[in-house]
Amino acid sequence: MCNNHNNMKRILLFFVSILSFYACRTEDPLIIDEDIQEVPPGDENPQDPDDGGDDNEGAQDSAKGFYLLNEGNMFMNKASLDYMNYDSGEYTRNVFSGANPEAVGGLGDVGNDIGIYGSKLYVVVNASNKVEVLDVNTRKRIKQIDVDNCRYIEFYKGKAYLSTYLGTIGDPNAPRGMVAEIDTTSLEILRMVEVGRQPEELVIHNDNIYVANSGGYSPPDYESTISVVDIPSFTETKRIEVAINLHRLKIDEEGDLYVSSRGDYYDIPSKLFVVDTDTEEVKQSFDLAVSDMTIHNDIAYIYSTEFSFVSGQNTITYSMLNTRTETILEGSFIPEADKERIEIPYGLAIDPNTGDILVADAKDYVTPGTLFCFSRDGELKWSVETGDIPGHIAFVY
Repeated sequence: MCNNHNNMKRILLFFVSILSFYACRTEDPLIIDEDIQEVPPGDENPQDPDDGGDDNEGAQDSAKGFYLLNEGNMFMNKASLDYMNYDSGEYTRNVFSGANPEAVGGLGDVGNDIGIYGSKLYVVVNASNKVEVLDVNTRKRIKQIDVDNCRYIEFYKGKAYLSTYLGTIGDPNAPRGMVAEIDTTSLEILRMVEVGRQPEELVIHNDNIYVANSGGYSPPDYESTISVVDIPSFTETKRIEVAINLHRLKIDEEGDLYVSSRGDYYDIPSKLFVVDTDTEEVKQSFDLAVSDMTIHNDIAYIYSTEFSFVSGQNTITYSMLNTRTETILEGSFIPEADKERIEIPYGLAIDPNTGDILVADAKDYVTPGTLFCFSRDGELKWSVETGDIPGHIAFVY
């Protein structure tokens, strides 16, 4: 059962800051038929095939499509997986259940992250306490890895690294979190290392894992550091002091970390910080609210749905930052005329073939969302209906 809290403000804070956490796993089967939508033909002027991320380490060819993970409505066991096929121009919803009809409960509760390494697709299902490992082409289940309260996944030298909160969802007395090392051949957990409370996104650079700690279960006693884990010894070697309630963590071509602070939703606003991995110190900060971001060709694309308990509202913004010069760029990557189309931006990716910008819209969080595709010049090219709360994209090469 999900925990109840006496303090109503704390309940509201959980719903805003960690919406994806609040779900109770059920074992009831949920059968949803696949649904196919046609998408207009692609761009005839592709860019270099580089998505600027780590999910497709070693990829050299153009992307042939992508998976979109829908987190699913709270309490309803409705996480789902969609697939966009560039060759056919077809967007197919709910491909996991279509490929695995025997899976009781479908994909599970609260799909939180997705990544591809080699021939395998890894789907992190937070409230169901598992990672589903699928064949990237057939989507058939290879193995389910059970991990309590798992969050985000990255890959490095034949291993997957998974951040996990541990403890019961929402428990302010939960233990410190962990990073698990998973062998991508045997799919067994090899080692675990303790980091900060409620660790979020992680990146890997020069045999070090950098993990953003949030402490989000016990406001106002947030964490404020990035844990540094040495992979050969698998020990936490340092904490880098940044700011409270860290969340997103990306790395640019020069080895600088871009980490977001969600603030406290009252007096301390969300901000973006730059950490030099050579000195392991903060070297720059920006007054930019960040809900999600992605780095592509030295540009950080950022959106925010920053919530304030003072105003009781979200403030939605779209920003761009040049990571080479570390300067905020003027304008927005979403045209003014199209901003009203997007109710609640909830996911962001850049098409590695074309530079097109993919923005997922969660709408009201309880009905199917929408995925919008904008050209790199700001033109709306197409949109499709997704599952509930679309949030995470991984490209297939």
